[in-house]
Amino acid sequence: MEAVEFLVNVITVLILYGPAYLANTGAMLFGKWIPDATGIPKIPIDRGHNWYDGNRILGDGKSWNGLLGGSFVSALLMLTSHTLWDGRSFDNSKPFVDPLELTNDSDWFWVFNDSLTAFILGFLLGLACLIGDSLGSFIKRRKGLKREGDISSKAPILDTMPFAISIFLFGFILFPGQILTQDVLVMPIIILLTFTPIIHRMTNILGYRMGLKDVPY
Repeated sequence: MEAVEFLVNVITVLILYGPAYLANTGAMLFGKWIPDATGIPKIPIDRGHNWYDGNRILGDGKSWNGLLGGSFVSALLMLTSHTLWDGRSFDNSKPFVDPLELTNDSDWFWVFNDSLTAFILGFLLGLACLIGDSLGSFIKRRKGLKREGDISSKAPILDTMPFAISIFLFGFILFPGQILTQDVLVMPIIILLTFTPIIHRMTNILGYRMGLKDVPY
């Protein structure tokens, strides 16, 4: 029974933090698919500037379109989670738990009502994801791994772990005492981090086969 309970907690973590994980997909939607389909200009975060080593700071793959769009997608998904599972408690309803179960109007991120607060929660966690992803790109550029135009590089750990670690790190810093950061979820979070590269790889292969990605990584 303990093993089953632990597995349910891992799934609960995946569902609670799922909106933030999917910020990367939202970033691709707003940073690549929509601009490619509509001609809307992409605005690189680094504005095309190079670092002292002569390589781009972040590269073409990191744009303001993707950063804000991905955070927006995460916000919408978190709002959807709250709407679907409003009032469902961790003790009685996991893995489908209201992400605002322990939130009230005294919390610093509370804005007017629970729906807007869920949106803010999702936006901030999605932003954390994409900040971590950008950090991974920064490190890749320092190692000489490039993605400019059609040139892409493969770095499984740097493509996955920075964004995942950033989500949980920012989660525990910004939202202590919330259902997202309960002590019982710490070990399931570590397990999810361990499997994140595999999950990310499978998702990318699926996206590549569907024609949504240029490379399967």
